[in-house]
Amino acid sequence: MHFLNKISTEYSLILGSNSPRRKQLLTDIGLKFQIKPISGVKEEYDPNIGLYEVANFLSKKKSNHYPNILKEKEILITADTVVICDGTILGKPLSTNESFLMLNKLSGKTHEVITSVTLRDILHSTTFSEKTKVTFRSLLKEEIEYYINNFKPFDKAGSYGVQEWIGYIGIEKIEGCYYNVMGLPLNSLYLQLKDFTELSKQSS
Repeated sequence: MHFLNKISTEYSLILGSNSPRRKQLLTDIGLKFQIKPISGVKEEYDPNIGLYEVANFLSKKKSNHYPNILKEKEILITADTVVICDGTILGKPLSTNESFLMLNKLSGKTHEVITSVTLRDILHSTTFSEKTKVTFRSLLKEEIEYYINNFKPFDKAGSYGVQEWIGYIGIEKIEGCYYNVMGLPLNSLYLQLKDFTELSKQSS
């Protein structure tokens, strides 16, 4: 039996996120799942945590705040994406001005996008992450303003969507997984799910 058929019949996948991009990516690789957003989780972290551990921390935090008790054969998927530029984490912008400042900071530079994913069932939990390097050409002030005004990227880490206009015209190079920048490293997630369900099977 193909893995996708097996996981669809034997397991109930739960996406603990309201992100339309993560929803679309999971759908596109053929997974069937429920969406149960986890509310009330503040994306706050100890500033003493290393930059490259923040996404892991927040992904686990979201998983731990899932309000329901997981049942047998249920697998919860949570994720967090951070953008790191010049040694600073760029989160989701709170205003048009902050959005402009973020994109202006990314302009003409290479930055890193890290997405961490946590898989959890009633017995096990695993967290993995992937890093992608993204290089923007130098962006004009008018280009940044056009993008913000028309696409309003206030729900996106780093204030941009790679799959949107600014990505089409502004990104010169991507080193690593493209889908990681969108919010889920699909190749790694697929392989990790295979391993995770095998572990779950051995423990049952």
